[in-house]
Amino acid sequence: MGTIVMSGTVVLVILGFGNHVYWLAAVAVLFLYLQYGRSPSVPTGRPGGGPGGGSSSGGGMPADYRSYRDRRDMQAKWERRYRRERPLESRRQEREKSK
Repeated sequence: MGTIVMSGTVVLVILGFGNHVYWLAAVAVLFLYLQYGRSPSVPTGRPGGGPGGGSSSGGGMPADYRSYRDRRDMQAKWERRYRRERPLESRRQEREKSK
């Protein structure tokens, strides 16, 4: 992605010698890429530095999958809690799903 943005910026700068509006477009493209285009940095270790030090303790799993798995597990935990605390509502929802 960065290569495409840089080559596009160079093209706009070269075209800008004939029309200065292209220079403004090149600056806008660079600004937008720096502001929104780069992926955010993801920490490699879990908070608290559990067993495994600063490396990923998931056996080489990417950090985005680990965060997805954590969110999925948290959602399942809340769904189990809801079913446990409100059995009538959860049965009603199950009947509506099966229809």
